[in-house]
Amino acid sequence: MYKIVEKKILNPTVIQLSIEAPLVANKARPGQFIILRVDENGERIPLTVAGVNKTAGTVKIIFQVVGATTTKLAHKEAGEYLQDFVGPLGVATHLEGLKKVCIIGGGVGCAIAMPIAEALHDMGAEVTGIIGFRNKDLLILEEEFHTYCDTLHVMTDDGSYGEKGNVTMPLKAMLEGGETFDMIITIGPLIMMKFVVATAKPFGVPVTVSMNPIMIDGTGMCGGCRLTLNVDGKKVTKFACVDGPDFNGYEVDFDEAMARGRTYNAFERHKYEETCNLFTKEVR
Repeated sequence: MYKIVEKKILNPTVIQLSIEAPLVANKARPGQFIILRVDENGERIPLTVAGVNKTAGTVKIIFQVVGATTTKLAHKEAGEYLQDFVGPLGVATHLEGLKKVCIIGGGVGCAIAMPIAEALHDMGAEVTGIIGFRNKDLLILEEEFHTYCDTLHVMTDDGSYGEKGNVTMPLKAMLEGGETFDMIITIGPLIMMKFVVATAKPFGVPVTVSMNPIMIDGTGMCGGCRLTLNVDGKKVTKFACVDGPDFNGYEVDFDEAMARGRTYNAFERHKYEETCNLFTKEVR
């Protein structure tokens, strides 16, 4: 059992938990993830490590309440326990040798982008950050990004905070203005990452994307997280859990990934409604 030592509400649908897991905290690096179960009958869900405190032996996770399991997780409070908390899993983000990087996060993907920005900052790299949200109410981690980025663009779709527009707008303006980067690292919705890649392609800037497909076991056994990459004109199958979650953005078949991600939408909606009804009855 793994104790929840802190809970923080970041916005109406995004929650941050700190979990007591010293072995994971000691090994985890930016870009890696864990798989947890809320209770003994729960499903396994992957969540990216959003930070660690090796001294306290805690691991920070940030999640959005979108389905049955995240709803259960959101009802947990500090002092309560999780059934399982396994990790670190996946390959850490490759940061060695990078001197000038643009980090782009969309929505809850900023929880993954933030520790990468922190690591680059600590390495002495020049970090430009672009973070995007639908509106001001969904903004998260702005203070942290200001700390770790030399330059930060905050975008909202409706213009209710920061600059109005999507994350590709400042990226395109910088690239057209002659700005160069050793790497662009982008994390967020698939459609956002697809367009970040398309924006960067004419300028030849390398792009790393963090993929979060359907995942079950996290060890490469189930094949649920498979992705198709186009490598040198050939289709290659990779698994996000063991080969990723980071991939060369120019190689990822985003259209296939988006189609696969919708496979269980109806089932997930049913389980979400079932879980919500359960908690409603408990409150009554």
